[in-house]
Amino acid sequence: MKIAMFSTKPYDRFYFDKYNSKFNFSINYYETSLNKDTANLSSGFDAICAFVNDIIDEETIKILAKNKIGLIALRCAGYNNIDLVAAKNHKIKVVRVPAYSPEAVAEHAMALILTLNRKTHKAYNRVREGNFSLTNLIGFNLHGKTVGVIGTGQIGATFCELIKGFGCKIIAYDIYKNEVLEDNGITYVNLDELFKNSDIISLHCPLNKYTKHIINKASISQMKTDVMIINTSRGALINTANAIEGLITKKIGYLGIDVYEQEENLFFEDLSERIIQDEDILRLMSFPNVLITSHQAFFTKEAMMEITTTTLENLEAFNKKTKLINEVV
Repeated sequence: MKIAMFSTKPYDRFYFDKYNSKFNFSINYYETSLNKDTANLSSGFDAICAFVNDIIDEETIKILAKNKIGLIALRCAGYNNIDLVAAKNHKIKVVRVPAYSPEAVAEHAMALILTLNRKTHKAYNRVREGNFSLTNLIGFNLHGKTVGVIGTGQIGATFCELIKGFGCKIIAYDIYKNEVLEDNGITYVNLDELFKNSDIISLHCPLNKYTKHIINKASISQMKTDVMIINTSRGALINTANAIEGLITKKIGYLGIDVYEQEENLFFEDLSERIIQDEDILRLMSFPNVLITSHQAFFTKEAMMEITTTTLENLEAFNKKTKLINEVV
């Protein structure tokens, strides 16, 4: 089977070449992202493999269908970037990697909290310059703080376990309650209560029409002054303009994001020699209490191995016409 893989980096090639020896697929790696302008690169292939910021809208899918693509294999968990109705109408199957390493993302969320709080990134730079002053490096004890977790799927549940180890009180919101978490002392509340009572809010829910801009002007107004907001899920969970306003008014005391609403034009690329045109990201980068990483929460050896092997197994199931256990329907 011939596969066109889009939005690839050297690490993608390394892991897929390593584990493809078991399957012997013919894989063409393209650095370019998949969209309506690049979809014709799929000509002559049986399936395509896409990533989080590829734009797989109706127009793109029409081109894929014309090129007789039978499968879209997402090497990620989220699928908000794909028009599932169009894919179904054109009889193209869609598979994903539903769970690769919840520990990887949860641990990165924890890293953002600790770094923002204790300012280790600033201390590191100071010491390298011979500045051993502690001025403006003061943090706070996590112990005893109330942490609100929005979304308690595998990643959110893992994050709850981590933050509980710091002696925090955990409240959570999800349309489906996790009984194991409840048994372990996590209390489910409604969103308004979570916004009002949390010292730290960590987002672990998927992006859909119900969760888009769940952090907005109205929800921020309910939060405690100096609240910390962490997002390692999807960028559009936060209304960026409203978050900037919250930072300016000092309602938001700390913001840690590994994802960004317009990240497809920025993340995974080296733009150090270019003038960045995105005014919102530049504004966010100017705040001393904002920490941004470029969608690296998933990026561990264990997660890359799981992403690669699950994607290859999804492709093998399609190739052998067996059940697609990770099909998005």
